[in-house]
Amino acid sequence: MSRAKHQQLNIVDRPLTKNKAEVPTVSLSAFAYLFSEYIQYLVDRANSITELEERLERVGYDVGVRVLELLSYREKSLRRKTDVLDILRFIHGPAWQYLFGKTADDLQQAANADDEYYIRDYDLMVSRYISVPRSYEPFNPGTLAAGMMRGMLDSAGFPSRVTAHFVSHKDRPRPITTFMIKLEPAVMQRQAFLEAAKKG
Repeated sequence: MSRAKHQQLNIVDRPLTKNKAEVPTVSLSAFAYLFSEYIQYLVDRANSITELEERLERVGYDVGVRVLELLSYREKSLRRKTDVLDILRFIHGPAWQYLFGKTADDLQQAANADDEYYIRDYDLMVSRYISVPRSYEPFNPGTLAAGMMRGMLDSAGFPSRVTAHFVSHKDRPRPITTFMIKLEPAVMQRQAFLEAAKKG
C-alpha cells in the first residue's frame, strides 16, 4: 500500500487487529490500577452502595453503546440483530471477547420466564483486584459490565434491565458473576411477532 493511500484511511476503518486470531490487549496491571483508582474516586463521592453502583453502571452504559457502534462499523459482516438470542450470543461471544479477551462462560434462559436470560462469567476481570471499605462489601464491580451489556442491548433495539449478582460456588475461590437480563415487554411483543411471521 502506498504512503498516500495509507494516510487516507480513516481510523475507524482500520481493522481491530492485525489478523483475526489476534486480540488487542491492555496491560492487566495498568487496567487494574486505573480501575481500582476510579472505584476509590467513586467511593469517596458516593453516599451509598446503590449510588456507587448507579454511577459505575452509567459509565459502563456509555462504553457499551460505543463498543457496539465500533464493532458494527468495523466488522462489515455484522448485520442488524433482530432476534433476542442473536444479540445475546453476540454479547456473550464476540463483544465479550473484544472487551475481556475471552467469551463469557454461560448463556441461559430463565426456566420460568421467557423475558429473562443469564450470562455468567466465572472469573470476571473487573472483580479481581478491587478492595473497598468493609461497609461497602456488598458492592459488585461487575456493575460496570452490566452497564456495558445494557448499553449494547439498548443500542441494538433490545431495551432491558441488566443487573450483576455474585453467586458463591463451592469449587471456586471467588464467587461467579451472574448477569440477569430482563427484557422490556415491547421486545417480547416484537419477538412474538417475528416468530409468528416465520411460521407464516
